[in-house]
Amino acid sequence: MCRHLGWLGRPRSLAELMLEPPQGLLVQSYAPRRQQHGLLNADGWGAGFFDAANGGVPRRWRSAAPLWSDGSFASIAPVLASHCVVAAVRSATVGMPIEASATAPFTDGSWLLSHNGVVNREVLTTTDRAESVCDSAVLAAAIFARGVDSLGEVIPEVGAADPQARLNIVAANGSRMLATTWGDTLSMLHGADGVVLASEPYDDDPRWVDIPDCHLVDVHDGEVRVTALGVTR
Repeated sequence: MCRHLGWLGRPRSLAELMLEPPQGLLVQSYAPRRQQHGLLNADGWGAGFFDAANGGVPRRWRSAAPLWSDGSFASIAPVLASHCVVAAVRSATVGMPIEASATAPFTDGSWLLSHNGVVNREVLTTTDRAESVCDSAVLAAAIFARGVDSLGEVIPEVGAADPQARLNIVAANGSRMLATTWGDTLSMLHGADGVVLASEPYDDDPRWVDIPDCHLVDVHDGEVRVTALGVTR
């Protein structure tokens, strides 16, 4: 129900991360290789990055149109660069609105967060801070309310309340990146210049590693920790 990625490392352009890889988010919007739920991610896209030149504030570009149709973004993406990026292409949960505000990444002003999956909104703490009524936006608001640092606790709790949920998260705040696997795929490429976390590999580099289900990934200060969430689905 979406494909997403996060990057933390040396500055890289949005084009380099999203558009140029042979199996990047652009291709994943119409031909994902590992997506288990849905065939297309045509219900919008979003790119968020941290603006180091202006105090490290998060900036976002989101659209309800398919990524392949946005020529304006394609023309600008090569000159938009950041050391920390969260981006996604969306396949909307049935019944959820198709609008830019329903498209990841979501933000609380400090973190950028993307949700790949589906969740019953009735199990989530109600909040008026959600950017949209869609399930992913409400989940993001609930996580922000608890604190993204508590992601390893929140996801098992939500998963226990909704056994049908799929709760893959990628979140970053400019210096740290967190991700969970809960019902969908996630792969990691850890190179000398940084770390990519992605729903699926964007190329055939043999260094990609698949993250097991029900795990938490924590990237900080060049170190990567992968730990079990302490439960099984």
